[in-house]
Parts: sequence; structure tokens; C-alpha cells
Amino acid sequence: MTAQRSIDLHDLPDRVRLFGEYDRNLSAIEASLDVAVHADGDRLLLAGEDAAVARAEQVVRRVLEAAVGGAHITPDDVALALSDTRGGRGTSDVPTTLLRTHRGREVRARTAGQRRFVRSIEDFTLSFGIGPAGTGKTYLAIVMAVRALKRREIARVILSRPAVEAGERLGFLPGDFREKVDPYMRPLYDALAALLDDSLVSKYLERGTVEVAPLAYMRGRTLSDAFIILDEAQNATDDQLKMFLTRLGSGSKMVVTGDVTQVDLPFGHRSGLRTAANRLSGIADVGIVELDDTDVVRHPLVAAIVRAYAADTPPSVVP
Repeated sequence: MTAQRSIDLHDLPDRVRLFGEYDRNLSAIEASLDVAVHADGDRLLLAGEDAAVARAEQVVRRVLEAAVGGAHITPDDVALALSDTRGGRGTSDVPTTLLRTHRGREVRARTAGQRRFVRSIEDFTLSFGIGPAGTGKTYLAIVMAVRALKRREIARVILSRPAVEAGERLGFLPGDFREKVDPYMRPLYDALAALLDDSLVSKYLERGTVEVAPLAYMRGRTLSDAFIILDEAQNATDDQLKMFLTRLGSGSKMVVTGDVTQVDLPFGHRSGLRTAANRLSGIADVGIVELDDTDVVRHPLVAAIVRAYAADTPPSVVP
């Protein structure tokens, strides 16, 4: 049965927030649900088969509420709303804007798994984010760290990685140890650069407000009033992870991220990430979030690659 519905836009001060550039959000709804969507004065008209129009109305009302509140809706928000309404499930709110980058882009959790990860970071002192490449583990952890720093909830941010690959090649790289290790830490610098102006990143690094260091540099320290992130934790041994986790000081929050299917440790060394997560599961104030290929937010092909490799990975390879 063909149906038509009308949605009032009187409370929306800027239609670009809802429609997107060149109406790309409306186009996404039309393409996904096979409905016609167009503006008519202060109304948005939906037309098509009854079930499709009903679902389109759910999606539009959900993102409209966020747009009225000041959010700039993206096709990712539309895709998330479409996913939430699939199969008759109820809608949830558009994810809260976690941070605005120095270029004005809104950063939000884009998948259900990412939303669980963000909630874990907000709710627990120690959080684990375990999942395949492209699920936004590192980026979201750094977003939450920068947000905490801007809100003055902590005094500094400490970003760390096990320098496994760099360690194997240090003798072949020019410069001192720091210059040799920095290329391996580049993904952490890149995430900071995507969020903050270059001059602010430089100032934070010079003052020690943000520290980027290999895991080995953590030994013997007590890290208080800090947001501490260990990235690529699958490349840390059990002893190294125990050392890192026990650096936690008062007023601090810690996040550990990694992918147990991509262990680069030398032969004979076992990853401690899965072991640590299993040991700490159930302990108060510890959150453990598992992400999967449905949370991949890079190129759509990445999700297919993750699934293909997961299907062929022998169980004995996964720690």
C-alpha cells in the first residue's frame, strides 16, 4: 500500500544540519528504503510503500531531534539509524558528539560496538577494547583522552605502544633511540593531529601534557591524574601488561586496545592481552568490550577482509 507522511521542520534552524551537503542524508534514506523524500516549505514529505515510509519516518525523527539540538547529521548517523530500525527494533538516540575537531568536525561513536566502548571508558577506570583493524579502537580512546584533557578532568595524556616492530629494526634507522622509535608511534601522532591543531599538539608535547612513549618507558612509574592508553596491546607479553596495568595512579583512567589476531611478537613469546582481559573480567571498575567486523568504519572492503582472514585463521594462532 502506498503511503505519504509529513514531518514538521519548524524547529530546525539550519536544514543543512539534517539534509547534509547536497542533501546527501536524504538521498541515503531514499536509496536504502526506496522512498521519495523532499522538502515542501516547512515540511519534509515521505512517500512510498507503507512499511518503508513508516521506517523512514522513524529514521528522520531520530536524526531530526539531534539536528534541532545542534548536531550536524552525517550519512554515518543515517546508516546507524537505519540499522537500529531494521527488523522492527526501536530507535535509540543519535550518539552524543564526543568532541569537535579543530576543523569543526563532530566526532561520534558510529556503531553499536563503538558506543559500548565509549560507555565503558566513561563508566570504568580501566577499559579494554579488543577487536580487528578498522574498528576505531585507538582513535576513540584518544578522542576520550583529549576530551578529558579539555574538560580538565585529568592533567595529562600518556599514549604508549609496545615497540615490537621498531625494536627489531632500531639498528638500521638513523638518529637516537627516540627518533628510531617515533615512526612506530606515528599512528598515535596522526590521531592527535586529526583532533587538534598542529601548534597545540606541539605545545602539549613540549610541555609534557601529552606524552607518547614506548611501553618500556612505563616501568617504575606511577601515573596519577592522567588518561593512559596502551595501543597494540596484543604485542605485549603477560609480564609487560601486568607491569603496565600496575602503573595506574590516583585520579587516572586507563584504556587498553588491541587485536588478538595480529600478534607481531617474536616466536616463543605469547601475547598477554587475552589473558589479561580474562583475568580481570568481573572485577569491579573494569570494562571489557569486544568489537567485530560490524564495527569496522574504514573502507567497506576492510570489513570483508577482516571476515575473510577470520574464517581462515586456525584457532591455535589466536592467543
